[in-house]
Amino acid sequence: MTTIKKKSYPIAIIFLVSLGIFVGLQFFNESLKGESVTKPIEAPREVISILENSCFNCHSNQQNLSWYDKIAPISWAVNKDVKRAKEVLNFSEWNYSAGEHQGKMYAILNMMQSGKMPLPEYTILHPSAKITQKDIEVIRIYTLSLSSISSNKKVEKEISKSVETKKSNDTPISPNGIKYTDEYKNWKVISMSTLFDHSIRVIYGNDIAVKAIENEDFHPWPDGSVVVKSVWKQEKLADGEIRAGEFVNAQFMVKDSKKYTDTEGWGFAKFSGNDLHPTGKTASFAKESCIACHRQLAEKTGCLFDVPMKLNTEKLLKTLQK
Repeated sequence: MTTIKKKSYPIAIIFLVSLGIFVGLQFFNESLKGESVTKPIEAPREVISILENSCFNCHSNQQNLSWYDKIAPISWAVNKDVKRAKEVLNFSEWNYSAGEHQGKMYAILNMMQSGKMPLPEYTILHPSAKITQKDIEVIRIYTLSLSSISSNKKVEKEISKSVETKKSNDTPISPNGIKYTDEYKNWKVISMSTLFDHSIRVIYGNDIAVKAIENEDFHPWPDGSVVVKSVWKQEKLADGEIRAGEFVNAQFMVKDSKKYTDTEGWGFAKFSGNDLHPTGKTASFAKESCIACHRQLAEKTGCLFDVPMKLNTEKLLKTLQK
């Protein structure tokens, strides 16, 4: 019995000391200073709802922090992060021109699509703040609408129509079996390009493709790699600024060396227009069209155009010279 008591003393002392330190830290705990909302962001209610849920806690003067965010030493990190976040973007002090507003929304959309915002470490403790694909689509429609003069009511109708259409329509499928998916909008952007047709092209890659790029392991590309090129028409504004205009198509390349033997192991699919209608009448359409250009012009990069510039290293140059 005496031995047990002796062993429990150090544990009790450690506990009491830890408790004392924790309580002492609270005397140095400073709560966030309340600031007024001078000029809130104006946008359709669906957009505001998403921003309030996922962004306002850090990027506004309207914090709704959880109880554990207010306890030192966690509160010190929270206060520091909020202060830094508001210096970058503050939805409660939205003193921007129409052009600046649009630029900020494009930046917000890009951060959401790339998965950088909200911060992953923030959503671990605040899972309700996670951005869904539906949220991104709402932000995307609103952001693109800023390229033209549209009322909030008109944009709200477009958002509602888009969501309803996605619910009611079946998933578009290419003749070779490749299904369209919006998931690519959450993938990493691996490159961008433009052509003589005055288009803007953003190329996304899934995790397998991104890893292959990072390791320069795409000779050949590993099975399971998926690359999607999203194509938009350029829209030139009166001041000469170029913006993404009308959506043209989404071009999919899916690597399956056993299934697509006639097209260098790549399955091709293209979904065009707002209705995302697939290209081709038969499963062999890619053999008759797509692969010819890819084989001839991009053979050294595994039949994939627009390989990121950072890959032009000595290793890649040697491969290209073979």
